[in-house]
Amino acid sequence: MPTRPPRPRRFAWASRDFRIQTAATVISGLGNAGAPIATAFAVLGNGGTTTEVGYVTAARLLPTVLLLVLGGALADRMPRHRIMVAANVFSGASQAVLAALVLVGDAQLWQLLLLSAAGGAGYALYSPASGGMIMQAVPQEHAARAFAVFRMGQSAAQIGGAALGGALTAALGPGWVLALDALCFLIAAVLRFFLVPEQAPAPAGSSMLRDLREGWREFVSRRWLWVVVLQFSVLVACIGAVESVYGPAIAKERLGGAGAWGLAMSAYGVGLVATGLLMARWRPRRILLVGNWGVFLFGVPALALAAGAPLPLLVAAMFLSGVGVTVFGVNWMVALRQEIPEEMFSRVSAYDELGSYSLAPVGTALAGPAAVVLGLSGALWTCAVVCLVLSAAVLLEPQVRRLTRRGTTDAPSRATEPVPAS
Repeated sequence: MPTRPPRPRRFAWASRDFRIQTAATVISGLGNAGAPIATAFAVLGNGGTTTEVGYVTAARLLPTVLLLVLGGALADRMPRHRIMVAANVFSGASQAVLAALVLVGDAQLWQLLLLSAAGGAGYALYSPASGGMIMQAVPQEHAARAFAVFRMGQSAAQIGGAALGGALTAALGPGWVLALDALCFLIAAVLRFFLVPEQAPAPAGSSMLRDLREGWREFVSRRWLWVVVLQFSVLVACIGAVESVYGPAIAKERLGGAGAWGLAMSAYGVGLVATGLLMARWRPRRILLVGNWGVFLFGVPALALAAGAPLPLLVAAMFLSGVGVTVFGVNWMVALRQEIPEEMFSRVSAYDELGSYSLAPVGTALAGPAAVVLGLSGALWTCAVVCLVLSAAVLLEPQVRRLTRRGTTDAPSRATEPVPAS
């Protein structure tokens, strides 16, 4: 009697390292989603102003910007999982100290600034290694599905972490949320200790400076890449001001406080997850053209806050923003996976993040003064309009409109190759 062939496993493409990295990202993401809410309300609850909230956020972003390129160079020279473990332990320790200070009620502004900066330094070392690790763990033919699943895990953590962070901040105070973030970092470090990636060592005789120059040449040789990064340098500054400064201030003023803002951020996470299910199956041909349509949704929360929308409409706006982030994010990762050679990926990724975050410290630091000059509503309208204008302007670049998904057998293109046209 003939036997029925075994049914293929649904997630056979997901390697051991991919599963470990995704699980660790979900766990650390649970704490990270609630930490910004807790930090903002720790400042506000201690008598601080929106300007001081902006300064604390900027203090985290500044070392991120300054150290990202170093993190990218290290991640292309050293075992990426070791860098991630060290960065997670460092970030967990800094959050634990911050949590202790907030819990005992003795957190001074300079301490918040210093410890936020430590967290930013940890992220700068972690992020390029993390991106390279995911690229190594995913075969090209399953890249879109893998990135969608990975983002769904991140998004689920965003939902749970933001809701839990907002609820715990409202019920117990921000210190416990920061303590939870520290614990999540340490658990993620333990998981990542068991990663066993295959990574080629740096070329013999190469220097870090030479590695950085090679990464820079790879970055600037692709116009579609640096044009989008230039767009995001302003977008991220505006969105950071809205989510880290203006949103918590408005939530405290008229929406009900930390719990309401946590609910709004959870809706953002629901948008991320819901769209992840779509992106796991959808393979659009024009990768960046489709991705940039999602960018148009980034400014919707600023529009809702500027218009004085009630909480249900703000929740809907945050949901739409999450949809846009996943549509862009998955297509962006597919484009990088397709176009950037693996041995260069962490360096190019670092330049990507460096450019995208370059204005974020300035944006958050100036968010409070801008609200004083323009009024909170005027500052929000400005952020919303800037997001919409930039989303349209980047489509003027032909390479952004024409970058096309290739077959799975194609190798990453070199700097001298033109972007495929339609």
